[in-house]
Amino acid sequence: MKTVFTTGEAAKICKVSQQTIIRCFDNGQLKGFRVPGSKFRRIPRESLYRFMRDNQIPTDALESGKRKVLLVDDDAELVEVTARLLEDDGRFEVKIAANGFDAGMMVKEYRPDIMLLDVMLPDINGKEVCMRVRSDASLEEVRIICISGMVEDDKIQELRLAGADDFERKPFDVEILIDKMCRLLDMETAAVA
Repeated sequence: MKTVFTTGEAAKICKVSQQTIIRCFDNGQLKGFRVPGSKFRRIPRESLYRFMRDNQIPTDALESGKRKVLLVDDDAELVEVTARLLEDDGRFEVKIAANGFDAGMMVKEYRPDIMLLDVMLPDINGKEVCMRVRSDASLEEVRIICISGMVEDDKIQELRLAGADDFERKPFDVEILIDKMCRLLDMETAAVA
């Protein structure tokens, strides 16, 4: 378990900008230390935890150390296999929504790091879910990978314009999907053994 964080790591955990963390560090709200002989700031786990608690920032990302994934798809078999493989990886915590409405509700309360979003949902489509997430400034840090069996390049471009960070075609290789997730979340791409 990590005991000291950089300002960038603290920003990702708190889901705020790195500048916000630096400002809080510099004005004394967030306790830490400077690396001797440099301008780099470091924040001990206890200080970050206290800061998060005092500012009503959910501490679950810090406590588990796992990245939160919201998997949105109505294909029960695909969801079961994908969720199991992501959890077996050891770096992800997964919650599931079977439709766009539930995804919209869950993204606000769960605050995932990344959303794996099927485009063809039984109620509202993935493009609409993307646009709704992107219209909420408090969710700007959520990364979105759209997933679909459709292959038209113009449709993929529409999803990107609606706010998707990446796209993966079905059927997909979960290892390739995990690599894309890691790149979007600035994580090591291969699981560390």
